[in-house]
Amino acid sequence: MAAESAPPFFAESIVFLAATVVAVPIAKRLGLGSVVGYLAAGAMIGPHGLRLLGSGEDVLHVAELGVVLLLFVIGLELDPQKLWRMKRDIFGLGTAQVLLTGITLYAVGRFAGYANTTALVAGFGLALSSTAFALQILQERGQLSSAYGQRAFGILLLQDIAIVPLLAMVAVLGAGDGPATASDIGREVLVVVAAVAVVILTGRYLVSPIFHLLAASRAREVMLSAALLVALGSAGIVHAVGLSMALGAFLAGVLLAESSFRHTLEADIEPFRSLLMGLFFVAVGMSLDVSLVAETWSVVAAGVAIVMLVKGGFLWGLARVTGSSNSDALRVAVTLPQGGEFAFVLFTAAVGNRLLDYQTSNLLTAIVILSMLLTPLACLGLDSLAARVKARGVENPSIETFEEAMPTVLVVGFGRFGMVVAQILTSEGLEITAIDNRPDRIAYARKQGYKVYYGDATRADVLAAAGAGKAALVAMCIENDKVMAKAIDLVREGFPEALIFCRATDRAHVLDLTRRGVDFQIRETFESSVVFGRAALEALGTPLDRIDQIEEDVRYRDEERLAMQLADGIYAGADRLHRVTPRKPAEDKQDIPAE
Repeated sequence: MAAESAPPFFAESIVFLAATVVAVPIAKRLGLGSVVGYLAAGAMIGPHGLRLLGSGEDVLHVAELGVVLLLFVIGLELDPQKLWRMKRDIFGLGTAQVLLTGITLYAVGRFAGYANTTALVAGFGLALSSTAFALQILQERGQLSSAYGQRAFGILLLQDIAIVPLLAMVAVLGAGDGPATASDIGREVLVVVAAVAVVILTGRYLVSPIFHLLAASRAREVMLSAALLVALGSAGIVHAVGLSMALGAFLAGVLLAESSFRHTLEADIEPFRSLLMGLFFVAVGMSLDVSLVAETWSVVAAGVAIVMLVKGGFLWGLARVTGSSNSDALRVAVTLPQGGEFAFVLFTAAVGNRLLDYQTSNLLTAIVILSMLLTPLACLGLDSLAARVKARGVENPSIETFEEAMPTVLVVGFGRFGMVVAQILTSEGLEITAIDNRPDRIAYARKQGYKVYYGDATRADVLAAAGAGKAALVAMCIENDKVMAKAIDLVREGFPEALIFCRATDRAHVLDLTRRGVDFQIRETFESSVVFGRAALEALGTPLDRIDQIEEDVRYRDEERLAMQLADGIYAGADRLHRVTPRKPAEDKQDIPAE
């Protein structure tokens, strides 16, 4: 019996996965990062390499969803107040960089003999950096939340916004398009504002109640579907009016940053984001025309050098002028000198409007891709320079502010016990993140002023999203012993630097936690029982020094019994329970001589 035909894209998927499995580990081993591995894999298997796959354009349309999900996840990490604090970097630094770089590269294009419109489109297209590429580098280095990482992100966000007026510029410059009237422009503005308003209102007032209902059903696959629907739906609404899909997803992420489901959303979407981002970079690599680069290598090399030097120079200078240290300015300059994925969109639109010919578009695409490939080398070069400077005795402290020096705590389980723990920690000014899997408990805690997020402690991705990797201490305040045991194992395996403090429900649980080697555990009923017993003795007239003596002896016998139970089982040491605390011998009174 003949085998049925394979499903669509089955062979292509195998080729894609095999190429990335080979290329990405090699690139990371060489210190170049996973993005370079994906680009190299695409160039190798694409139509200009081994020709195992056809054109990358069809793949690119699907893979662009990876950029959308990336911006949604980034938005989840930024609350609206933090975004407002970044307005200077977004609209000041970002706008200055795009304008200065675009005008300079336009002048270079005119000097090289290109037509006015061609130079204009090429100059401003090459002024845009790669959001996907730069953020991937920052995330791999763990520096997205650093001062320079936040400035770089602000610039990238402005560039994502800038693609809208640049596409409008291409449409206006295109052949056969008449000038837009004031009414046409006004209508477009109203449509854009309406689309953004729909995303904002939906994200703020509709999404959280829906997630509360879905969380109560405990159906993880439904939560996952809802997370993708929010990210892609918001992107689709904004894209329908001509804005960037990534920008729409980012806006939805920011609106959900204060939601109690923030960390679960991030953990659910992360696998899809990672896979689609890899596919995106493979598709970009497939677009590299190696034969064209070989034929025009001198022009391509000059173009790559000019783009990276001009953009890097402006980035460094603008960052310095606006208050960055020299080291941070250099980091921004070597992280964002490459061309970006939106350049492909702009160049494609320009070809359609007959502003660029196909040969010039391919040449500019090659410059963008090669600048991406060289960016990790620039980062490695700066790292090497910094290491040499440090070796000469010049220190650059990694902790520059008090806020960064403060330890953070992850509280897992936010019932009555967890809330009291949180109250004590926050009284010292410590930063805490809390997760729980009961929507009613989360709602109550938020009414009390605590930021508690929905999350399953038995999932390593949720713990990572909630900040277990950055936490100095993880406080396990869970009621379910089996859930706590699995969570402890995940923290020990994935985040070994964190201290683990646990709430124990009974003696058997204490024994299990001791065997697991947690850093601290306490029976929730033991301490309250001791306080209760002390109060009873005091009410019965027992002297305070005798009460202190009894408490000390009870605690000592309890520790003895636990040690015996660890060795011989839960029933060992019963004789330690039934013993009257011997009285301490009275101190000899010395006769005081009469005066």
